Amino acid sequence: MGRPGAYNPGMALKATIFRAELQIADMERNYYGTHALTLARHPSENDERMMVRVLAFALNANDSLLFGSSIGNDEEPDLWQKDLTGGIRLWVDVGLPDEKRIRRACGRSGRVVVYSYGRGADLWWKQAGDKLARSRNLSVIDLPQAATQGLAKLAGRNMKLNCTIQDGQVWLGDPDQQVPVEAQIRLRGDA
Repeated sequence: MGRPGAYNPGMALKATIFRAELQIADMERNYYGTHALTLARHPSENDERMMVRVLAFALNANDSLLFGSSIGNDEEPDLWQKDLTGGIRLWVDVGLPDEKRIRRACGRSGRVVVYSYGRGADLWWKQAGDKLARSRNLSVIDLPQAATQGLAKLAGRNMKLNCTIQDGQVWLGDPDQQVPVEAQIRLRGDA
């Protein structure tokens, strides 16, 4: 038994809770809404990844879209939407997920979207792209590193965010700054 307050490798690290009021004006889908989001940021997750999850929520927002329960859970995505029978209509992952995980998700879900980002995104796509391109219900969207790093600067424990989507352009910001996100579509699924 260690001294009180000392690091104990057997103790699980707890997630940090962030809250965001997210206003969305999506002229592409004719979707307008305000969402009160509660984000549990796992200790292994940084601000950049958390804010990419927020962006992914904004880009796919609807009343039944939910965050997955934890990072590293192969059974749940970062975001998902289920139908009334419990079937998965939409599976969303961010980052550079394992190609086998994504193929499995394509078999379980009507539609799968991956938002790739970071220095390794091009290499990840070179290695997995040919195999992933066989999945007809998969879309892969690459986010520029400058944009995702800009999104990280918006992170705070209590955020007021707005997202505007119009004519293929995306802006996510708070009252002080807006971050333009010019995504590149690597693969567009049929679903």
